[in-house]
Amino acid sequence: MSEARTVRATVEYDGAGFHGFQRQRSARTVQGELESAILAAAGAEVTVAGAGRTDSGVHALGQVIAFRIDTRLDDATLLRAVNAHLPSDVAIRQLTTAACDFDPRRDATSRIYEYRIEQRPVRPVLDRCRAWHIAQPLDLAQMRCAAARLVGSHDFDAFTAGPQEGTRREVFALEVWREGTSIFVRIAANAFLYRMVRRVVAMLVRVGRGEIDAASVASLLRPAPRAEVRGAAPAHGLTLMRVEYSGAQRRYNQERTKQAVLR
Repeated sequence: MSEARTVRATVEYDGAGFHGFQRQRSARTVQGELESAILAAAGAEVTVAGAGRTDSGVHALGQVIAFRIDTRLDDATLLRAVNAHLPSDVAIRQLTTAACDFDPRRDATSRIYEYRIEQRPVRPVLDRCRAWHIAQPLDLAQMRCAAARLVGSHDFDAFTAGPQEGTRREVFALEVWREGTSIFVRIAANAFLYRMVRRVVAMLVRVGRGEIDAASVASLLRPAPRAEVRGAAPAHGLTLMRVEYSGAQRRYNQERTKQAVLR
């Protein structure tokens, strides 16, 4: 007889067709599709937990999930079977047995998001669901100056969209750079508040447009009224790039992955 085990997986999805990650009764979600595919592949009803509950329209390259399952399928076979039942806009990139108490949200040490802005006179067509189109030139030097003021441990209450207890977060890095007609904003932190990344991007764009001075950004961390941030960047420009864990957990998962590949 098989025994129930905890499975950890890395998931990629195009958020355009989903109403966010978390399961909803009457809407298509990433969690719902994953649970349905696992049921079809292994005949087991599971509850999938995610490292982050991405909003409607937000994409992921490295979302991390976990679930408990009782199946005779080994990791490599389960990976192929579940992917065979998933729709074209979501796929499991890696799958491995994890420590029994692994929690993708609580065990995460950092999360990395990337936001893409497409800067050209004519709106993009092929990238219309992957980037925020801004035709007006942005001052990258000022945006970088503002971004530097947000790095560190601060109270980000002004950058959340709703009431939330415990609004202090530590931002490890916040980078702004250009590649061709695209501007990228990448932010890494121990955790994020609701819509925090999109509100940070919206504020950086205001700085880039010259609407506010980069030096004044520090005043938003005292905390300040949320109205000072003025909205959020569109969801479709945001991608969850990866979730990082402690070295011990990563080594454990790497060894399990190697074993699955060798089977």
